[in-house]
Order: sequence, then C-alpha cells, then structure tokens
Amino acid sequence: MIDYDVVIVGAGPTGLACGIELKKRGFRVVLLDKGCVVNSLYHYPTNMVFFTTPELLEIGNIPMTSLNEKPGRTEALKYYRRVAAHYELDIRQYQHVERVEGEDGSFLVHAHDINQAVSTYSAHKVILSTGFYDVPNLLNVPGEDLPKVIHYYKEPHPYYNQDVLVVGAKNSAAIAALDLWWSGARVTLVHRGAELHKNIKYWIMPNISNRIKNGEIPAYFNTTISAITPGTVELNTPEGPVSLKNDFVFAMTGYRPDFPFLAACGVALNPDTQRPDLDSDTLESARKGLYLAGVIVAGVHTSEIFIENGRFHGNQIAGAIASQLKG
Repeated sequence: MIDYDVVIVGAGPTGLACGIELKKRGFRVVLLDKGCVVNSLYHYPTNMVFFTTPELLEIGNIPMTSLNEKPGRTEALKYYRRVAAHYELDIRQYQHVERVEGEDGSFLVHAHDINQAVSTYSAHKVILSTGFYDVPNLLNVPGEDLPKVIHYYKEPHPYYNQDVLVVGAKNSAAIAALDLWWSGARVTLVHRGAELHKNIKYWIMPNISNRIKNGEIPAYFNTTISAITPGTVELNTPEGPVSLKNDFVFAMTGYRPDFPFLAACGVALNPDTQRPDLDSDTLESARKGLYLAGVIVAGVHTSEIFIENGRFHGNQIAGAIASQLKG
C-alpha cells in the first residue's frame, strides 16, 4: 500500500497541471496513467501542428518555445517531459486504474500494469483527468471490427497506392484525407452531413475543398456506411447504394470520455449531455473528495475544453483541496 494526499488519474497536460499545483502547496501526489506521459498527444498524427500558439499550452509557469508560430506534436511531447522532470512529478506510467473505493479522506485506488501486477494507492483525495481520446465514436456497422478499420490516424506512408476511405468532415478527417492523398493513396471521403464542417481551419479548408471540387478526392455527402467487408465498403448515398473497392477505412468520427469508468467511480452524469454533477467553483463531483479536471467536465461536448483552458483546472482544484486539508 502506498499512501498519498492526492492520487491523480491521468497524466495528460491537465493532470500534470494538477500535480504541479498540488506539489507547490506541499502535498504528496502521484499521477497514474494507463499509457505514457501525455499519452493522447503521443497518439496524435506524427506531423501534427497545434492550432494554437505555444504560450497557450504552457503549464507550471515553464515557457514553451517553438521553431514556428504554432508548435508541433514532437515539440509538445518534449515540452511536457521537461515540465514533468522539472517538478519531479511522481508519475506511474502504464498503470491502468480499475476502480476507486472508499470515501473522502480514505480512498483506495486499484490499478494494474501491463504485466497485470496489481498496485493499490491510498489517498485523501482523488482527481480524475482521463481525457477523451481513448474511446472512439464507433460507426456501429457490420465489419467495423476488421483490422483494416482504423480510428486513429498516424502517418500516410503505409497507405501509398491503397484504396482508402476517410469517414468524417472535420479537421481530423480533412487533414488525414489530404495527407493520404499527397502521399499517393487513392482517397474517398464520406460524410453523413451535407457539406464539410464549417469549423475546419481556414488554412485547411481551401485545400480539401479544391481537391474535392477537382475530383482528386471524391466525396459522398449525406451518405452513411451500411457495411465494411475485407475488400469493399458499402455506402448508402442519396442516389442509392454504392460499393467501393477498399483497403483501409479511417473512421475520423471523434472520441468521447470513458463514461462507464466515470460512472463506476461514482460520478453522477446527466443522461442527455453526460456532463458530470459537480461544483463549478471547486470541480468536486457529487462523490465527496473526488474531483474532475479537463475535458471530462464537459460531457459529450468535448470541443468546449482544450489544453488552453483545461490547464487552469489544476490551480482551481488544488486551491479547493488546500482549503480542506490545510484549513
């Protein structure tokens, strides 16, 4: 048994910010993550560039530098490693949290590592900062479990000279479609809506729009997938059924928090929005002593909270915990 003042579940930027603010206040803190440090960022596309400037990604008053106006994934990974090392945060990577038992002042957090070795951590308080990138929104169609169906786009090289379908019409879908097309894949885009999403970034929209207009990336709008087979994708289009030759499907349909895990931890969720019941000032959930940080505060509305604003949850929660534990 390992005793701490606070256990933080999740070592993404918001979890790190929580750990920093608590450590500044003198608390014994451990961060548990089922993957590596900033695991979600690690799984972003290899050459991804953030849509924001470096200073809006900073935590712990450590400056972030970038070669360009907007930092890339590699720069962000290096930055957050540097911050974690600077503050000597106690981060236990590859610790999958199974459940949280106990009550305020006496929690037990049970986890196992990649070898199934079990560890238990005791704490006065628990913070959940588990993000939303680990659970993709499924298409719920026959064949989605085939190995060729991919929910996370990484890089284009393996798909050169392949027939690829990209599902979606937001930034991630547009970036994947363009990247794959530039690298020699035969790309088709499918979207259930009538057009590309209006919030596609201004420097991406002309590129994807022109590729579609010129027929270089065929696009099917108001279209859904009825089935995926080893060699085809079956579509329901406004003109009727269409069968496309296909080698890979990239389902860029978004992600969501692990709501079953949150519910199992005793977090009450709104049945319509999945927003947790919490104190907006302290971010303490309806389960006393259990706090929520980052995008999970927004329920299904994951576009409301990014690193830029979620990073401030650390100070908010740390202040609330300090007022309770230190009086």
